[in-house]
Amino acid sequence: MTTPDATSVLVDGPWTHREVSANGIRLHVVEAGTGPLVLLLHGFPEFWWAWRHQLTGLADAGYRVVAPDLRGYGASDKPPRGYDAVTLAGDVAGLVRALGERDAMIVGQDWGGLLAWTVGTLHPRVVRRLVVLGAAHPLRLRASLATDPRGQLRASAYALGFQTPRWAESLLTRDGGAYVGDLLERWSGPTWRRTGDHYEAARRYREAIRIPKTAHLSLEYFRWMVRSQLRPDGFRYARSLSEPVSAPTLQLHGALDPCVLPRTALGSGRYVAAAYEWRLLDGVGHFPHEEVPELVTGELLRWAKD
Repeated sequence: MTTPDATSVLVDGPWTHREVSANGIRLHVVEAGTGPLVLLLHGFPEFWWAWRHQLTGLADAGYRVVAPDLRGYGASDKPPRGYDAVTLAGDVAGLVRALGERDAMIVGQDWGGLLAWTVGTLHPRVVRRLVVLGAAHPLRLRASLATDPRGQLRASAYALGFQTPRWAESLLTRDGGAYVGDLLERWSGPTWRRTGDHYEAARRYREAIRIPKTAHLSLEYFRWMVRSQLRPDGFRYARSLSEPVSAPTLQLHGALDPCVLPRTALGSGRYVAAAYEWRLLDGVGHFPHEEVPELVTGELLRWAKD
């Protein structure tokens, strides 16, 4: 089986591919439209293409929409270090400035959502509004792992498995990335699973995870998250996140999300000092932006215009 390279994520469409230097690295971004900036941050095991529906929908509504490949993913740089949330949040803040903008509506899902929460606290000046999908506030997630062992801790068992060097990388890449397809199946809601769009997404994510270094570096996110819990850097991060988010925040969460349980995500509003809205999406799993793209695009437009 041929090993894919970074060109496999350069999918054609009504958007532009380019590279932007931010926070000392080169990020591949996809851009569409003109107007106020909306920055879309993907999660695991995806890449920028996860936002294909929102890229066009928001651009058509009069927004400048940018979806980057996060550090270590897709066609972005893959340095050996920098996979802690503080550095990754610096990537996002640096990207807003490198795009020539003062601020943006930051939208993130899964790990992109965790980074959205982090940017909202550590770099509040670059955040005009915040939207989080499929991600609890980091402090809420941290607390739930300790207090809900039969719920959130069990749901996060995959992240503990990712701590094993080499074996976890092999798990993601063997059999053409079959495990990535399995995760997409297990974590998504039943309606999307039966569609051709789900099949196409699984094919693309299975290919993208096999780009050299991507599997290893995507796992470094999880390794930092778990291993930092009892380290000084983890304590410093948790302390810094105790400062509430000052940007108006919308939280969209799938009612069937088996990865970040709805009851875990629900308590995140306590970390927002501005306007906050929670919406639970019936019949939806961990990937609302792909499972119900029109609904999510509509919610993003509503929140951007409020």
